[in-house]
Amino acid sequence: MLSNIEEVRARKTPVILLITDNAPGAESVADDIIYMPKVHPILQPIVSTIPLQLFAYYVGVARGLNVDQPRNLAKSVTVV
Repeated sequence: MLSNIEEVRARKTPVILLITDNAPGAESVADDIIYMPKVHPILQPIVSTIPLQLFAYYVGVARGLNVDQPRNLAKSVTVV
C-alpha cells in the first residue's frame, strides 16, 4: 500500500487517507487524513461509506457539478 501511495505522490497528486487509528508514518505520506472510529471488521465498510459519500458530495458541489444525477435516483422505488 505504501508503495502505491508513493507512486501517486511522485505524480504530484494529493493523497487523502481514510484510517481507523494512528498509523505510524501516515502524516508523512498523506496530504489529508480522515480518521474513522474503530469498529468490528464486518461493520467497517458501512462506517467507511458515510464519510466517502459525504466527501464525494462536497467535491461535486465544489466543482459545480449536478450531484443529483441521474435525477431522483435514490428517491424512486420500483415495485415488482
